[in-house]
Amino acid sequence: MELLIAAGAEVVTFDPVRDEDLPEGTRGVILPGGFPEVYASELSANERLRARMAEFVASGGAVVAECAGLLYLSRELDDHPMCGILDAKAEMTGRLTLGYRDAVAVQDSVLTRAGERYRGHEFHRTVCTPPDNPVWRWIDGGDGYASDRVLASYLHLHWAGSPVLAARFVGECR
Repeated sequence: MELLIAAGAEVVTFDPVRDEDLPEGTRGVILPGGFPEVYASELSANERLRARMAEFVASGGAVVAECAGLLYLSRELDDHPMCGILDAKAEMTGRLTLGYRDAVAVQDSVLTRAGERYRGHEFHRTVCTPPDNPVWRWIDGGDGYASDRVLASYLHLHWAGSPVLAARFVGECR
């Protein structure tokens, strides 16, 4: 949050389980990691916010979604309807994916430019339909979905290691 504020953002929090709408004047949304296996039914039950998120993206709102945020933007998580912004289906598994990643952006996004390197980590027990054109590549894989206004991935970026991320996101939200 400090980096976003330093880049000129007014940071306002909301709760996708309880809040039925985005905060007034929202121009960008960051959906960080969390525990979707605990909250999947509650997230799904908040149909108004799920629809509002889809409208926000359709109208050009900028979104960055990391890990649980990726799952929230998908069509469904374990048969619970989610936002449907990404044509992806997610499922909980017993397998833990954990590790640091030295990722290279394959395409431009609201945060990154193709060819740039970033550090981050993965920590999840889900699988999500793999994209046809992932946004990240690393030595043994890659993942992520990107459009001109959305970046969604399992990768939790190390924003402090790349302060340009906050400045770019704030610029995309103006």
